[in-house]
Amino acid sequence: MIPKVPSVPEEQRTDAVVELLEIIRVQQETIQHLRDEIARLKGQKPKPDIKPSKLEQGRTKEGDANAKKRPGSAKRSKTKELPIHETKKIRPEGIPRGSRFKGYRDYVVQDIIIKVHTTNYRLECWQTLENGYLIGKLPECVTGHFGPTLVTYMLYQYYHAHVTQPLLREQLLEFGVEISSGQVNRIITEGKERFHAEKEAILKAGLEVSGYLNVDDTSARHEGRNGYCTYIGNQSFAWFQSTESKSRRNFLELLRTGYADYVINAEAIQYMATQGLPGPQVANYAAGGAVSFESLQQWEEHLHASAITDERHIRIATEAALLGSMLAHGFNRELVIVSDDAGQFNVLMHALCWVHAERTINKLVGFNDQQKEALEEIRCRIWDLYGELKDYKKFPDKEKKVQLEKRFDELYTSRTCFASLNLALKRLHTNKSELLLVLERPDIPLHNNTSENDLRDYVKKRKISGSTRSGPGRRCRDTFTSLKKTCRKHGVSFWEYLKDRVTGQNVIARLPDLIRSQTS
Repeated sequence: MIPKVPSVPEEQRTDAVVELLEIIRVQQETIQHLRDEIARLKGQKPKPDIKPSKLEQGRTKEGDANAKKRPGSAKRSKTKELPIHETKKIRPEGIPRGSRFKGYRDYVVQDIIIKVHTTNYRLECWQTLENGYLIGKLPECVTGHFGPTLVTYMLYQYYHAHVTQPLLREQLLEFGVEISSGQVNRIITEGKERFHAEKEAILKAGLEVSGYLNVDDTSARHEGRNGYCTYIGNQSFAWFQSTESKSRRNFLELLRTGYADYVINAEAIQYMATQGLPGPQVANYAAGGAVSFESLQQWEEHLHASAITDERHIRIATEAALLGSMLAHGFNRELVIVSDDAGQFNVLMHALCWVHAERTINKLVGFNDQQKEALEEIRCRIWDLYGELKDYKKFPDKEKKVQLEKRFDELYTSRTCFASLNLALKRLHTNKSELLLVLERPDIPLHNNTSENDLRDYVKKRKISGSTRSGPGRRCRDTFTSLKKTCRKHGVSFWEYLKDRVTGQNVIARLPDLIRSQTS
């Protein structure tokens, strides 16, 4: 393994340091080149040079005047609309006699004020004629001995800025706040039921109004054991849930949005048949008609009574009953699930991400000029087809649909001089219905970038703070990540949202209501 060169700040880079860094860079390239050559001599593949996918970038030529500028490059006034809280007039020194005053030149300076503000609530005590006592009540926004702004700041720092609990406490102590480690933990993890309730309602609202879902998962260790966090969302909402499994059963349980029943209906029986449940068992369910089981315990007792003991058969029957429960409670049968081809997400109407599919081609390395040319030609044809599909989404057309299907078949059944490329194209061609579902449903995205982007923040938090160690801690991480990401999608400041909820003002609309209103 080639050691990573530490980054040196620009202000510390002397001429000698710059020269040494260049020498190290050249040596690293030489070492990697030699390793690649050794791999070739052994008949092995060298390290592939996998570059980011260019599907979403298009094929813009250098110097093209129509090329998009990077975000934030447009010039704008940064202080014109700022509210002014204080105005100070500054007179120049040494004004010569006879000079004339010509007005002011404004220079706006932004700053923040951080200081401890301690309030002593003197609760009046009154004794009634019946010898009872009445004592004034603290405002509901007060959490223990800490005010709403401080609580909001702690939640924002921990769940948005990813500041760890020890560093957050150290920061507050330096500000002059007297707080213990236990108090920090309690404030950011306990008593958050209203936040949890709003988070659960986000998924229900999203499923009601969405035509498609982006889904993905990532690792999420808990109490020293491996676990997973499943993401469900799209352009309107983001929802995260950490569990011990990332199976299809787990995914279907999440889509039930809190319902606990297991339902056998026509859709469930059809799922059993397509997944390969033995014919006699499928026939028994078909003969029995629709039936519902109120809890997991009842369902397991039914499986035992029906002599379904094989692990695979139990899995298929349980997945079918969960699917039946979803559909019985109004789950949209036309909702499309867009994924990166992870098997647990392949239920109902399923579409594949083109960016992930193209990686199958992108990671191949040609060993001679002919293979490299064939690889580049295929990739160019994929980019062109992808661009045509993007145009089709804007202006669907039956004739264009037939042409795109034909082009897809021609591309992914191509025979080249590169055997590995031929196999990759063949594998992708078997996924034609899922890659070209966009021709039937132009409203769905061609990629799963939304889930990749939304999960990145969760992964960042995991890398900084590590695994969760308590149930409330894991639940809060999922909840506040869901709330923050959904706020962003609706242009709501997460700081203002937290302050609104902590103070109990509730001026900002509930996020589920924003989701419904955006798509109505």
